[in-house]
Amino acid sequence: MDTRFSVAVHALVLVSQAEEPDGPITSARIATSTGVNASYVRKVMAGLGQAGIVGSHPGSAGYHMLMDPRDVTLLAVHDAACGHPVHAIDMHRTPNDACVVGRHIEPVLTPMFAEAEDALRRALASRTLADCITAMRARLSPAERAELNHGGTR
Repeated sequence: MDTRFSVAVHALVLVSQAEEPDGPITSARIATSTGVNASYVRKVMAGLGQAGIVGSHPGSAGYHMLMDPRDVTLLAVHDAACGHPVHAIDMHRTPNDACVVGRHIEPVLTPMFAEAEDALRRALASRTLADCITAMRARLSPAERAELNHGGTR
């Protein structure tokens, strides 16, 4: 799993918690919060936009939620941001057939990897963006709640 997923969740929490008086949440603002380049943020947000999770404000390059966070599963976020289904573990491509282990390791590991990926998919499908927001808000101090209510980043 790559960082697009965590950046996407971070960005969606930020966008969903923004108040309108603060204006649209721009890729630059998301980049400041996530600590990644704004062009990377735009690539991630493009996938979320194509999935109908976020929309963009014309001319301002800002983002807003199109879906209620309670309706956005983390699996949907992953698939939209990463552009592919969950794939957590790869098998090395060149086991040596001249070796007994090399001949038999792939059929041993492949079903184990598939089982782990299925468990991850189920876990992501059972959690929503709203769950992330609730968990994050539970961690905030009163001062941090006030900061979040005024845009979340400095």
